[in-house]
Amino acid sequence: MRINKQYFKDLWQILLGTITAFGQDKAMKYSASLAYSTIFALSPLLVLIISVASIVLGKDASQGKVFAEINGLVGKDAALQIQQLIEKSALSGGSTISLIISIVVLLIGATAIFTEIQDTLNIIWRVRPKPKKGLVKMIQNRVLSFSMIISLGFLLVVSLVINGVVAALSERLKIYFPDVTIILVMAFNVILTFVIISALFGIIFKFLPDVRISWKDVRVGAIATALLFMLGRFLIGLYLQMAGTGSAFGAAGSVIVILTWVYYTAAILYFGAEFTQVYAEKFGSSIKPSPYAVHVVQREEEVDVKVLPPQGHCETDKGEKQ
Repeated sequence: MRINKQYFKDLWQILLGTITAFGQDKAMKYSASLAYSTIFALSPLLVLIISVASIVLGKDASQGKVFAEINGLVGKDAALQIQQLIEKSALSGGSTISLIISIVVLLIGATAIFTEIQDTLNIIWRVRPKPKKGLVKMIQNRVLSFSMIISLGFLLVVSLVINGVVAALSERLKIYFPDVTIILVMAFNVILTFVIISALFGIIFKFLPDVRISWKDVRVGAIATALLFMLGRFLIGLYLQMAGTGSAFGAAGSVIVILTWVYYTAAILYFGAEFTQVYAEKFGSSIKPSPYAVHVVQREEEVDVKVLPPQGHCETDKGEKQ
């Protein structure tokens, strides 16, 4: 019984510390910034993810999976809007030069999201890169961000392959256990989604920021963030349906829905980062700067500033201007 009380006490302290740090770091402001950037980077990002997954599964299967997930997250109208953006951003060109330009533009646009997430996680975890040549750091960040896109494509492939195997097995099981099979398939899909989302958050927390963090702390933070994400995804979808966010803005409704969804999803990601930091400092091995980064210490001081009279005017003891 004593262990249970201590457990809940520690959990309360972690949650309280997370909420406090979330407010102090102005994480909602960074969530709004990421939502704005996502509008311009979403279609290039999805084009590259689909392109990576298409190498193994084919374009139709990859697009179908991505659009089905988007439809479940933001609704039919917003999903159609994203689909149109992807079609217009697809790799095409009448010559080799135009194709190369299209690829470069897609890479720059798609990696912008992860670069911004990296900067925000550095702020939350109190680190920053050491001063170095700007071009070298920019290329390093872009390569790292592109590796995140490869990881997303790989996770998409794994998800599609496993879903295909489960669908094939479920057809056979339905013959003998029709009712039980439906429940098992639904439960398996929930567990698979949770594992994939946890893996994605774990990759982001481990490799994207300029820090050294143990896998134990990453695992705890990723699982907690995935739980919040799955709960938040349901609540955000319910909010968008009940509040009628899209219909209130007419033709721009689809864009507003996407902005709203990304805004709250980014807030969940940053809340999970705050949770990971508080947990690592209390129970883990703490979060340390990487060899090419430094720890940032914030300190507030009151400084007495002596107000000087305006230039060109000098007052005597009697208050007369000379």
